[in-house]
Formats: sequence, C-alpha cells, structure tokens
Amino acid sequence: MNRVFYRQGLMAFFLLTMTLLMAGCSQADKAEELYFEGKTMGTTYHIKVYAEPSQLAGIDLHPEIKQVLKDVNQSMSTYIPDSEINQFNQLPAGQVMPISADFRNVVAESIRLGESTKTLDVTMGPLIDLWGFGPDKKPTKRPTDEELAAMVAKIGVDKLKLTDAGLMKTIDGLELSFSATAKGYGIDKVAEVIESHGLTNYMVEIGGELRVSGIKPDNITWKIAIEQPDAEPGVRKVHKVIEPGTNGIATSGDYRIFYEMDGVTYSHLIDPMTGMPSRHDLVSVTVLSPSAMTADGLATALTVMGMERAQKYAEEHDLPVYLIGKSDNGLVTYSSPAFKPYL
Repeated sequence: MNRVFYRQGLMAFFLLTMTLLMAGCSQADKAEELYFEGKTMGTTYHIKVYAEPSQLAGIDLHPEIKQVLKDVNQSMSTYIPDSEINQFNQLPAGQVMPISADFRNVVAESIRLGESTKTLDVTMGPLIDLWGFGPDKKPTKRPTDEELAAMVAKIGVDKLKLTDAGLMKTIDGLELSFSATAKGYGIDKVAEVIESHGLTNYMVEIGGELRVSGIKPDNITWKIAIEQPDAEPGVRKVHKVIEPGTNGIATSGDYRIFYEMDGVTYSHLIDPMTGMPSRHDLVSVTVLSPSAMTADGLATALTVMGMERAQKYAEEHDLPVYLIGKSDNGLVTYSSPAFKPYL
C-alpha cells in the first residue's frame, strides 16, 4: 500500500506573539512599523520594517516589493509557461541562452553550492518526478535500479555551462528547478529594496524562510523559533528560540514530506549522487547566512548529507548550523561552533 504524507506548516517560522515579536512596539514615538503581506511563488510572504517616521516620508515600499517578487517569479517559476527557466528547460543542448541578472545570480550560486556539497542539484527535477514527488505525480512504485542509474547519468550541475554570453546545457533534456534557492533569492531581493531606502531594521519571510536585520523598537532583538520536528501531526511546538542577528535563516527536514511503500518510508529529499531518497538520522537542519538564498540551498544540501557528514561540512566551512537528529533514545542536537553565538 502506498501512502503520501504532507505535514503542513513552515519549516522555520517567526513568532507572531506579543512576547517575542511585538514587544516594544508601543514606542510609536521612536519607531513606526510597516507591515506587508501577500502571495508569491506559490506561498505567502510577511514583511515588517521599523523606522523613524522621518525615514519613511515619501516612501511607498509595497509596490516596489511586489514588483521585484513578480520579476523573480517570472524568471524562475516552472508554473509560468513563458518563464525564463521554462525557456531554458525547452532549449536543446549546445545552444547558449542569454539570461537576466537575477537568473545568473541564482544559477551561479546553485552551481557553486552543488559543486561544494555534492548533495544540492538544481537539475534533479526529473529524478524527483521519477520517485513520485513531482507536482503532477503521486508515488506508485519504486523505480528500478536501471531507471535510477539512467536518470542519474542525465542530471548534474556539471552539465551546465555559465559564460558571459549566457547559459547552456551540454546534454539534451536537462532541466532546472530552483525550489531550493529561488525562494531565498526572493527574500534577498526584497531586502535589497528595503535597504535601498536606507532602512536596516526589518524581517522578510517567504514560505517559512527568513532574513532579519537590525533590531525592533526599544532595542529588542529578533527572536526566531526552530520547530520541534517530532511533534504530533497538526501540532506546532517550539524546539528552540534563537537570536540570529542580521542573517538569512532557513530550516529543512525530511519529516515533512514522505511516503510509505511496501513497508519502507521514503523521504522527498534525494541524494543526486545515488538517486536514492535520504534515509538517515538527520531530521532537521537550520542554517544562518548573510544570504537567504545561500541558507536555503545549504539547508537542503546538509539534510541530504545526514548528521555525520553535515557536521563535518559545517565545521570545515565554518558555517552556523543547528542539527536535530533522531536516535534510539529520542532526539539529539548539534550546534556548530559558528552557530553557538546565536543560541
């Protein structure tokens, strides 16, 4: 019997409580709050900006924010038929496609992270579909070893060529999907809009990934909650509250989307090197980075690695990383040396 599980909720959620998010907001004479919300990239966004009234005079931020999110979506959404990414995906091998600056930024960082981690691969959409986790499919059976080997041979960031002229694929049928980096990039672009007006105290959240900067009124620091990964379905619990300073924050885990087939549980997170879903002791990864895009990509990559490899990678690259693993005695946690200042 095949069953699909989708546990709803944000991977890393900001606290919308009077205690942690609204404290100090009564100081209206010191700072004014701007709040925006809406939909983008198939999810929602929430934005808070704090500034003195004189800093906000003549500024209309929301139209600028909506436009930049529209541009990112038009460039990188596979759900928009004429998007930039779909145009590339339909391109034959050997043909160079001129690309926008936004597309170039995400491709370049996706390639860098892919080469560094070996577990993040923005070309593995067809492999995900093969396992049954694509948007138009549900799992029905495990792919054969032959099917997996054939698919693994057809993917890989090494089959992308990024030059000044544009982007090219070296093998027909290669497709891109920025599900692990585009959302974070959208956050970074919104942050750029805010900072272009000289505003430095803000929180930008899209679909559970965040970037925070500065402080809230009355010198209140931002506090972000990491969710308890083994809470009962439908129950939201806080595992730990951190103070991330000025950073992007992303959390990923294999406890959110999975399915059971023939008595075996399969994660939606797949190792592009083997073609197999991850099956290990690591259930949640939180990463901090100045770039929300980088944090977003690394959170996925480290989750695929598993606890031991993720610890080693975090320490070798001096990354602020918080890991939650499972053991016979319950959950275990790990904070990298670079993460400890944020606890």
